Amino acid sequence: MERKLSSIQVIADIRPIEGADAIEVARINNWDVVVAKNVGHKIGDHVVYCEIDSFLPVREEFEFLRKSSFKRMGDQEGFRLKTIRLRGQVSQGLILPMSIFGDFGWTAYEGLDVTERLGVVKYEPPIPAELAGKVRGNFPGFLRKTDEERVQNLTKDYTKWVEEGLDFYVTEKLDGSSATFYLNDGVFGVCSRNLDLEETEGNTFWKVARELKLEEKLRENGQNLAIQGELIGEGIQGNPYKIKGHTVRFFNVFDIDTQTYYGLPMFLALFQHQFKLETVPVLTDLTMKLPQTIDECLAFADGKSVLNERFDREGVVFRTMDRTVSFKAISNKFLLKNEK
Repeated sequence: MERKLSSIQVIADIRPIEGADAIEVARINNWDVVVAKNVGHKIGDHVVYCEIDSFLPVREEFEFLRKSSFKRMGDQEGFRLKTIRLRGQVSQGLILPMSIFGDFGWTAYEGLDVTERLGVVKYEPPIPAELAGKVRGNFPGFLRKTDEERVQNLTKDYTKWVEEGLDFYVTEKLDGSSATFYLNDGVFGVCSRNLDLEETEGNTFWKVARELKLEEKLRENGQNLAIQGELIGEGIQGNPYKIKGHTVRFFNVFDIDTQTYYGLPMFLALFQHQFKLETVPVLTDLTMKLPQTIDECLAFADGKSVLNERFDREGVVFRTMDRTVSFKAISNKFLLKNEK
């Protein structure tokens, strides 16, 4: 399911910002967004909300963002939304009144995805040549991409999970490049986040696959499986973990035939005993209950990385033992320091 970067949402709350006369903070789901007071937003208003990571097209309605947010993404020009702080208040995303877009013939209801209608795409930072590689095809349809929903978008579900007392295990979300390695009906493949890659000299994904003997391990296992993880090391996101060379820390095993993920016991057994490969850091010795509120969950996401105690971790991922529920909480401290 593609991420709803721009959608119709309802303002749940509006709060003043101490010492600020011209701006205030509005809440959309569990996102806080700084807005101008003179626009006249009210609690209960339907608005267009664009999430962080949105790349807005160059058009008149967005020109007020040029000074602060203009960016180039390859050959494309636009406006990138990221986490910022204004007058001490964290602001994530953009709220616009419905009227700014005129009459699009919308039936405005909460949750309506308008990403494509507004020409909004996800901002992707430039990819180093050694990661881009030569493309064999799009990300295979028999796999699932590794992109859990952010906790701020799960208000109703989160409350239900807290009330039900679900048990979760928690892993550190690493700041690298998503990597998938699969064996399906005898065919071994290597994927970046969005593409199936050909094996070429110098491609880091394939280099690591060969160094870790991933094809041999998957063939010895004999099942149609995909193993997914975070590629980290030199030249990737500034190498915050100070790793020499490159490696992958794994977080998923996906059974291609049943289209299901391995739960934690089977996941750990496969990597620790059979494959003898490293996983992302597991932060809970035992399972834990969710923090009572999403704000508390986001505070929990702050912390130092297990791989480098001098580096603020990107965040955490919560998963139930059976993998029926999973989501991520990205550290606002990390976002404010590291979004470029």
